[in-house]
Amino acid sequence: MSGYSKTPEALARLSPEQFRVTQQNGTERPFHNAFHESKEPGIYVDIVSGEPLFSSLDKFDSGCGWPSFTRPLEDEHVVENRDTTHGMIRTEVRSTHGDSHLGHVFPDGPRDRGGLRYCINSASLRFIPVAELEKEGYGDYARLFTRDNGGAA
Repeated sequence: MSGYSKTPEALARLSPEQFRVTQQNGTERPFHNAFHESKEPGIYVDIVSGEPLFSSLDKFDSGCGWPSFTRPLEDEHVVENRDTTHGMIRTEVRSTHGDSHLGHVFPDGPRDRGGLRYCINSASLRFIPVAELEKEGYGDYARLFTRDNGGAA
């Protein structure tokens, strides 16, 4: 899949919560979101542009109440910006092509997996299960889930 972008049609399909999070830099409630406890194998893409962002293989339970990942699926699809809102200094994570607010990255992730915790709003993501990767245009990522690559296939 290529040609990732933010289109008026994609924005019109967003729920009010997805719009608030992705377009107005919002944050959804912890522990009350779609992917916080999900363990299904697959990839997470930007709800607006469809660009591939994270893999379930890099997801872990950080206890923070939001989906947490140790790294992006494709570095070029994620932009990190300094965020000084709410009296804190943090690193915001946005999608490159969709310019969606995704969440924040923190240096308190698992040390044995790089030490980063990408704390991401479920409202900014769409999940593509492994069985649907090819059909949805993300077939190149199916290889990640084979036994040769440490997946469960």
